[in-house]
Amino acid sequence: MRTAVITAAGEVELRRIPVPGVGDSEVLVRIAACGICTMEANLYAGRMAVYPAAAGHEISGWVEQVGATAAGLEDMPAVGSLVTLDGLPRCGACRACRRGQSAICVALQGRVREADGAIAMGAGLADHIVLPASRVWSVGDTDPAVAAMGEPLACVVHSLRRGGFRAGDRVTVIGAGYMGHLHLAVARELGARGVAVVERDEERRTAVAAAGADAAVRPEDIAQLPAADVVFVTIASAECIAAALAAVADGGTIVLFGGAPDGPPADLPGYEVHRRQLTVTGSFSHEPDDWRTAAELLRGGSLSPRLERLVTARYGLDEVEKALQQAAETPVYRVVVTP
Repeated sequence: MRTAVITAAGEVELRRIPVPGVGDSEVLVRIAACGICTMEANLYAGRMAVYPAAAGHEISGWVEQVGATAAGLEDMPAVGSLVTLDGLPRCGACRACRRGQSAICVALQGRVREADGAIAMGAGLADHIVLPASRVWSVGDTDPAVAAMGEPLACVVHSLRRGGFRAGDRVTVIGAGYMGHLHLAVARELGARGVAVVERDEERRTAVAAAGADAAVRPEDIAQLPAADVVFVTIASAECIAAALAAVADGGTIVLFGGAPDGPPADLPGYEVHRRQLTVTGSFSHEPDDWRTAAELLRGGSLSPRLERLVTARYGLDEVEKALQQAAETPVYRVVVTP
């Protein structure tokens, strides 16, 4: 089988390795699609220096083989069925995992390696993958590129959970990029009373309005919006956090979803948070319950038309370098590799 490994900034190798064996509680999947996330784009661009990286963690595929123990499980996807995959490893033993907070497991910090020495960061830019059965989710009949969005959808479900979102809440999303679109779509699907989006770029405001936002405004026009019960900040910047403070209702919650290690410091006014009884929290990655909801959303099918519009380009695995270049160098929603 082929597998892509990012070995340095601007360098990727398409290696030939044996198809891995399947343990009793594992599933072998033939990969159908893998989305290139900001993580892979940053690895290729050199903005995230963790090499060599077996990357690609937004994955869908067809089940080819199910281990003996997994085959007896009630909800195990059948051979031939389309599935979405949780490609990021969790150790199950660190402090975070033992406390039920696997979203911040130490394995997500690049401490686990593949057999060939590459750091395990999804390994979905490949022909096949073997994963524990617990990380394989059936999605029914849909576009494999949409099925590969299970992972970012699980991240967004986790974000809504961290924000205490409930059906009937008013929501404001700061940023109309890919994850901003997904927050809009999931909040709407799960019963938000209204979803507004704040975005400086006019083209992106137009796109998010067409995708169903009740309002799409510039940061300086936030006062036009009704106060939000929950505000999701999908871009890491001091300006966006200031916008969230202006958009949130008294007693509301701000979720810092977007993050950048080298981002500028933000001025969080302690007295305002205290006086207005605001909750400010972070959201990173996902946990098993988030995957269950994400898979249900994909199986339902109603999100598919919105998600299909977010596929910017598709490349074959032999074109993986072109795919990484486009994702790293040009404004996109999602570039997808289809082996």
